[in-house]
Amino acid sequence: MKMKKNVMFALLFTWVGFSAGAQKLDESKVPATVKTSFAKKYPGQKATRWENENGQFEAGFKQGGKAMSALFTADGTMTESEVDIKVSELPAPVLAYVKAHYKGSVIKEGAKITKTDGTVNYEAEVNKTDVIFDANGKFLKEAKD
Repeated sequence: MKMKKNVMFALLFTWVGFSAGAQKLDESKVPATVKTSFAKKYPGQKATRWENENGQFEAGFKQGGKAMSALFTADGTMTESEVDIKVSELPAPVLAYVKAHYKGSVIKEGAKITKTDGTVNYEAEVNKTDVIFDANGKFLKEAKD
């Protein structure tokens, strides 16, 4: 009976892992081109986690005491970086939008996303949904976690 229970828990955790938007990856499954590109872009940094995010490879790491991530295509091209920021550091229009459109909800996390072309977006996590804004705080889209 105990064995069946353990197998059921293992299946449940596997299902939960695959149902999430990003899937954790063993570093051995990350292409060498991606790891090389990460090492060149962030010398001396070690990725503490790798995930597959919609066919791209996301390296999670800490830099300057802040949680960060960088997203790469399979050929090693970096597409964006993301740094966690305090909710209070989100632009005022982001805070106002969330207050008006997600009444009674709290922003769990904030992030600043910088695309390789220099475009900046902000992300506010509200009710397990990533709400994305442009650099001026104008709403762009929602993305479920």
